[in-house]
Amino acid sequence: MDYLMNCWYVAAWDHEISAERPLGRVLLDQRVVLYRGAGGSVHALEDRCPHRFAPLHMGTVCGEAIRCAYHGLEFGTDGKCMHNPHGNGSIPSAARVRAYPVVERDSLVWIWMGDSERADPKDIPRFESMDPATHHVGKDYLLARAHYQLEVDNIMDLSHIDYLHPGTLGGGTDKNAETSVIQEGRRVWSYRLARDERLSPELEARNRLDPGTRVDRWLDVRWDPPGVMELQVGFAPAGTPEPRTQGKVRLFQHIFTPETQRTTHYWFGTSVPHAAGPEGAQIVAEMVRFLRLPFETEDLPMLEAQQRVMGDAEFWDLKPILLPGDAAAVRSRRVLDQLVQQERQAGGASRRPT
Repeated sequence: MDYLMNCWYVAAWDHEISAERPLGRVLLDQRVVLYRGAGGSVHALEDRCPHRFAPLHMGTVCGEAIRCAYHGLEFGTDGKCMHNPHGNGSIPSAARVRAYPVVERDSLVWIWMGDSERADPKDIPRFESMDPATHHVGKDYLLARAHYQLEVDNIMDLSHIDYLHPGTLGGGTDKNAETSVIQEGRRVWSYRLARDERLSPELEARNRLDPGTRVDRWLDVRWDPPGVMELQVGFAPAGTPEPRTQGKVRLFQHIFTPETQRTTHYWFGTSVPHAAGPEGAQIVAEMVRFLRLPFETEDLPMLEAQQRVMGDAEFWDLKPILLPGDAAAVRSRRVLDQLVQQERQAGGASRRPT
């Protein structure tokens, strides 16, 4: 269960980080403080002052630096101590913390936890529909007490929605779904099309469908390692020859970053273009509130129960049986396992949790 280090992880929604209150967050078993400097840029440092090991997120932002609340040492964006208010003000050579590359893009703050010299913003997966300059963005966060790959499996294999979410997200036609998996380099696509189904009454109302309307619905997932996903949900009248080219579509983001081996940061969101008008902000806010209910009260209890049953065992060591719907989840796991192995062989960059 090594972590893939040389890749971009989501660390926060953009609104979670401010100059008024630094944010302390554990990512990949490492304590990180995120804060917004006076110029508006986000910075990330190791969240442990090298003096008495006080958490820096309890401190205050001073310009582009952060001041430790315990003894007032100030650390710049490069992690070096830049001010010592004690004695003659000399700064010990070891007075520094690790600085992490960060990029703010598409309503998200991305962090690079591996070799900083290899951090290239061009490698960040894009979510153009989450750009606040062009879209009303709805977003939320949950902390799951389960391994992040269980969360990835849950989105990559949506055959569960008829069973776990029958009254909210299901449609009752799982056994008739047409599925396929396509790999493009290190990216995996999961395609799922259910023919002639009726959406739940809740979804009918939200999509302004007459009760009992039959539709062809697709749920297509784009996965980028290690846990970055965009879900395309669309529907068209039942029997439409090419529903994906003619139906109504909405994009949803599901992004997982490991906190520890048994806990996961979960960011989810959706959006509508500004062209939808000012009511778009209300539409996405209501959709996120609706989604939080099944995510928090149905998905999380199941995933956390899985984690308790698995304990510290490796997933593959438990010899799971495989069903047709597992193909995409298995493919993404295999890709991630290969990337971690390649990283270890290249120089041990992947990190085992302590």
